Formats: sequence, C-alpha cells, structure tokens
Amino acid sequence: MARTRVRFASLLALTAALTALVTGCGNGNTGTSSKGGTPGDHGGKPVVVVTTTWEGAFAKAAGAEDVKVIVPQSVHHAPDYDPKPSDLAAVGKADFVLYAPFEPYAAKIKEAAGSKAELVEVNLDNDADKVKTEVAKLGKLFGTEEAAARWTASFDAEYAKLSKDVQGSWPGGKSPAVVSQVFTTWSAKLAGAAPVGTYGPEAVTPAQLAELSGKKPALVLDNAHMSTGTVLPDSGARQIEIVNYPGEDLDLLPVYRNAAAELKKAAGTS
Repeated sequence: MARTRVRFASLLALTAALTALVTGCGNGNTGTSSKGGTPGDHGGKPVVVVTTTWEGAFAKAAGAEDVKVIVPQSVHHAPDYDPKPSDLAAVGKADFVLYAPFEPYAAKIKEAAGSKAELVEVNLDNDADKVKTEVAKLGKLFGTEEAAARWTASFDAEYAKLSKDVQGSWPGGKSPAVVSQVFTTWSAKLAGAAPVGTYGPEAVTPAQLAELSGKKPALVLDNAHMSTGTVLPDSGARQIEIVNYPGEDLDLLPVYRNAAAELKKAAGTS
C-alpha cells in the first residue's frame, strides 16, 4: 500500500546524528530480544513500536500497553512524513517493531536506530478472522494471552451485533451487489455481501470499468486511504468510503462501527 512508505534518505540522514543517543538508550538495553513472549527489562511489559496506527491497534488488542506509533494518524499520505529523531530513539528502546509486508521501510528504521528489537510482520487485514488470528499471535509473542483473549471475546460480541444490524437494514433483507476495493472486502463481509467484483490498488482501467459496471453494483466500497476518485462514474452505483486505519487511541472497534454506519446509511438509498 503506497500510503505507508517513508523516504529512506530521511532515515539515513538522521542515523549519524542519533548515534550517541541510540548507543545509550538502544544498544545498551541488554534484555531486548523478547522472543517467546518474554519482553526486555521494562517491568515485565513489552515496549512496542509500530509503523502506523493499524499495527498499533493490533498490538493494543493483543494486550500491549506501551505502544509508540511512528507515522502519525493525521498523516494521510505517509510518504510525506519524515521520521524525527524521537522516532528512531523510540525504536532503540523497543522490544518489538511491528510492520506490514507492504511497508519496506520498517527494517530501515530498525537499522538506522541500531535497535535489537524483534521485527514482527503483521498481516494488516480487517477481516474478522484474520484480525483474531493476528491478535492471538501477538498475545502469545508479548506474553499477554489473557488480555488478547478478553479483547477477542469483546470483539466477537461487537462484530456480531454490528453485522446483524447492517444486514437487517437492507431493503427486503437482501444485501445489494457491491464492488469492493481489494483492501475493503472485509466491510462487504460485515454487511453479509459477496463482492461481484474487486479493483485496486491501482486505478481502474477502461476495461475494468466496463467489466465492473456490467455487474450492475448498487454500492462501491472504496478505500478512503487510497481513493482515486469516483470509481464507476455513470454506473448509478453509490460509492462509500471505508476507513481501515484506527485513530490515535489505537482502538480497532470504531473502524467496524464507522463502516457499519456508512453501510446502513447506504442501505437507505440502495
């Protein structure tokens, strides 16, 4: 996802200036490895640095309490963000650095900071089953399995409620045909709808436009973070924006509540 890349040059330029700082706060932390759910010397609680609020929400759901986000939630287009010295200093103190496969700069951040933190790849997908799998994995890694299990129980209850609410809002109880951006198919699942087609992350080509319009969808579930404008103009489909990234509170549940609200609103006009 293009949203989550930062300029490597910024990281390397900061490295020299931070050498003394990181040596004192990063390399000197001898208990940083934390494999097998045993965090470094931080009072028994893992110190987690994440690239974005999305990974941060997964970490918090898994039971992490000390979470530092590198790219602020307010930065809608992450390539425009330049890491600050405090970002690299935070990595130097971390037990874990969480990143997604489409974020190639995570390893560069760790390298620039000289950190001994464990790099953890997270499957960023808001599909309910995938979320629970990742939260359980992180809970085991952090040594916070009980907290992860409690969150999962509350998530299951909230998700079931939202899904029932959305599906009950469709006229006649039948979900409409939808076209979904590849990173928002989870919201179609929440709505009980199987997408008749998907697009992205690249812009829709003329051939795709003709094909997707021919499916006669009532809704287009666009990705608010990668929107290329109106996806199917003149098709009659209503386009709604689905937000994947949680807010600064790192609470994942509002992502589902907001998607449910948008879907219900659309149900009234479908």
